Amino acid sequence: MKMKNLCDLHTHTTASGHAYNTLYEMARAGAEAGLSIFGSSDHAPAMPGTCSEMYFCNFSVIPRELFGVRLLMGCELNIIDFQGTVDLAPWLLERLDYGIASIHDLCFPIGTREENTAAAIGAMKNPFVQIIGHPDSASIPLDYEAVVRAAKENHVLLEVNNSSLKPGSPRPGARENYLTMLELCRRCGTPIIVNSDAHCAADAGNQRFAFELLQETDFPPELVANYSRKLLQDYLERAEL
Repeated sequence: MKMKNLCDLHTHTTASGHAYNTLYEMARAGAEAGLSIFGSSDHAPAMPGTCSEMYFCNFSVIPRELFGVRLLMGCELNIIDFQGTVDLAPWLLERLDYGIASIHDLCFPIGTREENTAAAIGAMKNPFVQIIGHPDSASIPLDYEAVVRAAKENHVLLEVNNSSLKPGSPRPGARENYLTMLELCRRCGTPIIVNSDAHCAADAGNQRFAFELLQETDFPPELVANYSRKLLQDYLERAEL
């Protein structure tokens, strides 16, 4: 039986500086893709060209339902050091519905496998981080066994990023690394979330390559947050789904 995908929580608007549609255009595209929950997660201030921190302080003015879809307002935080520090202050983090913490080479001093792993695990310990974004690039090596175990211990979702799996992706080795990560998640019982990482409306809700990989590997649906509002709410405690 085909499972219904409820959500896409990793998306970007023009506020990120290198994305090409507005919040309303992205939410409409998510609704047209059949989603029930749409999350906007623009880049935090350490990313070159993105918005200032003040963008994240006024989300209360935004309608929480658009085009029949529940709208959540989060942020893709940048992990900026080997301790897992992220680039928004706590007073802003607490205003988010959720936080995605990601390593980007423009914002992070890429280190050894051990140093990169320590950074990812350090970010998981931040109570405002619910998702680790695109933990997949061979250019940012990780100890996947340690990452998967830490995600379960710290109650954080690991992302399977559709953009990383698209042809021409700038993240080398993503497919192979996801095969490793998914097998470890299966063994450890660590849940994952599938996101598009859309930077234009045409990709909002488009998670085809990621879901195909889950099907190919026969990944347990009970470990996929996209398939269960209850599981998703368990991880996104501050959000109202």
